[in-house]
Amino acid sequence: MSRVAIIGGHGKVALHLTKILTSQGHQVSSIFRNQDHAADVEQAGATPVVADVADLSVDRMADVFRGHDAVVWSAGAGGSSPEATYAVDRDAAIRSIDAAEQASVGRYLMVSYLGAGKDHGVPEENGFFHYAEAKTAADEHLRNSQLAWTILGPGALTTDPGTGKIEVSDKPQQDSVSREDVAHVAAVVLGNLGTVDRTIRFNSGETPIAEAVEASL
Repeated sequence: MSRVAIIGGHGKVALHLTKILTSQGHQVSSIFRNQDHAADVEQAGATPVVADVADLSVDRMADVFRGHDAVVWSAGAGGSSPEATYAVDRDAAIRSIDAAEQASVGRYLMVSYLGAGKDHGVPEENGFFHYAEAKTAADEHLRNSQLAWTILGPGALTTDPGTGKIEVSDKPQQDSVSREDVAHVAAVVLGNLGTVDRTIRFNSGETPIAEAVEASL
């Protein structure tokens, strides 16, 4: 049994992941900013931690993370203003990485997106540009950390029921994947140390998730 802290704990991926992990006997601390969401988080099986990561310093985040075995970043500004996007998806994410190191957590799983990277190709006039830049910066900071990191790069997220099957590829044939399947990938990755220091890009496919992840290593 391990203790996992999930940042952005009321998001759909996070709630699915919470249910999976707690059903496996793990303890989950779910970090989110809206007190009204506490009941949903508790129902999923997590211990609620009401806190806005955009406002937390590295030291305060480290206090929250201390005693956990892994941190999962599944938060986001939700496509709001560029300022909010950089504040959450870049700056808060970077602080959480530093805090995980400070708290000696060790394992860190970042939910990013398929096209993130310095060559993301999103033009500056595109509304997605700020998110692409923010995620690229946070991912790069994680890769340069001392943590046992893994970055997930799913394509467009859907609310469809999970199929339990994906394709791991930098250019998968499908262009989307369900949030439920992303959560299952996260759970598999957390339990597979062979995924440490790897970026796993994927979408819906025809291969069972654990098999697809293992074959990509």
